[in-house]
Amino acid sequence: MLQVLNTPNSILSQKSVPVKKIDKNLIEFVSGMKQALEKAKDPIGVGLAAPQVGENIRVFLAKPTLKSKIFVFINPHVVDKENLASQGDALQDRNENKKKRIRKLEGCLSLKDIWGEVKRDSSITVEYTDEKGKKYTKTFNGFMATIIQHEIDHLEGILFPRRVLEQNGTLYKSEKDEKGGDIFEEIKI
Repeated sequence: MLQVLNTPNSILSQKSVPVKKIDKNLIEFVSGMKQALEKAKDPIGVGLAAPQVGENIRVFLAKPTLKSKIFVFINPHVVDKENLASQGDALQDRNENKKKRIRKLEGCLSLKDIWGEVKRDSSITVEYTDEKGKKYTKTFNGFMATIIQHEIDHLEGILFPRRVLEQNGTLYKSEKDEKGGDIFEEIKI
């Protein structure tokens, strides 16, 4: 079974390369990624990018709820780039004609017990191919949009704490209390 890599691992900070063809090896790799995502329980995994399991290719998975299917994104490309957090104006106030941006607490399977508030677009349009070779252009909203932006950051070699720092946000370390609940403590940087 594929294992999720933790920081510091250099592959997590490298830009991923496009998938050239969808073949048996890629299908098997995606199957292994699905198993690794399903295995992630603390926290529950909602997304997983290929670099997180050691392959520097442009593939990620998203599973927004416990009961939802796992979505496979191969060579994803954001169509609506003007509203991505990576754009230069992303940290400035947006005028009313721009899409709404929301701040949510994010974590990462490669950064155990680290959390941070990241401002992401509430809606994003992506072109991608699935594991069967079917091409899509779809708009995703809410939590799914957040997952996609987080995973695309992974494909660009960007971990979410960088976004937190760019946005002058706060990072937190979590630990369990005696009842198994999460306690969050601010990390001073």
